[in-house]
Amino acid sequence: MIRDITLGQYYPAGSILHKLDPRVKLLGTMIFLIAVFSYRGIPGLVCITVCLAALIKLSKVPFSYMVKGLRAIVVLLALTCVFNLFLTPGEVVFSFWKVTITKEGINLSFRMVLRLIYLILGTSLMTLTTTPNQLTDGLEQGLKPLNRIHIPVHELAMMMSIALRFIPILIEETDKIMKAQTARGANFDEGGLIQKAKSMVPLLVPLFISAFRRANDLALAMEARCYHGGEGRTKLHPLRYQTRDYVAYVLMLVFLAGVVALRFFSS
Repeated sequence: MIRDITLGQYYPAGSILHKLDPRVKLLGTMIFLIAVFSYRGIPGLVCITVCLAALIKLSKVPFSYMVKGLRAIVVLLALTCVFNLFLTPGEVVFSFWKVTITKEGINLSFRMVLRLIYLILGTSLMTLTTTPNQLTDGLEQGLKPLNRIHIPVHELAMMMSIALRFIPILIEETDKIMKAQTARGANFDEGGLIQKAKSMVPLLVPLFISAFRRANDLALAMEARCYHGGEGRTKLHPLRYQTRDYVAYVLMLVFLAGVVALRFFSS
């Protein structure tokens, strides 16, 4: 399951999504998430599904690679489905002892699970087609007006970039520790859910030690290079909008308007 986490990883390809400005992709991801959590009815769901499928096709990222990231949240999806299925009041469809399934519970559990899946796929699509440096530059440029009220935008963007870089590093470190302990007789696959959770505890101490050591090495490297924040810093590749970025903005507005119109049409 550790190897299935794709968040924060970049998949190199020559697609049109890879070439878009990171500011466009950040705003597009926000619009997509708003649409996912605000749609109503089958027409809105079909519109969002078609849009997501088209973006995955344009990204040239294998669909199997993106779906692999869903394995890490199988437990969350299962809990979401169970709680909404059995704890939602409404028209009874099935009842046995204290277990009651309602029509509203089935609809709600289906919508919530689908929204979580689309949430993971949408955010993964952004990180898989955008390097951490591009994400940092895009976030910094997008939040630049907040500098006027003395919010440290550059430092916030830098922290996000470092966090994204650490995700695959810590995943790789966890995999190495698990292999080392497995070679010494540890077993992480047997037993129930509670037993598996207890078997993961010995991983935390060496993982935290490794994370703190890497963080300390990074801080020393930044100090050795005289890093003192974003004031007066320049960029080797400054962000500039291209024609395709303006076209993407127009398409995003059309998509958002379509979802909003379908929401009122379905009400």
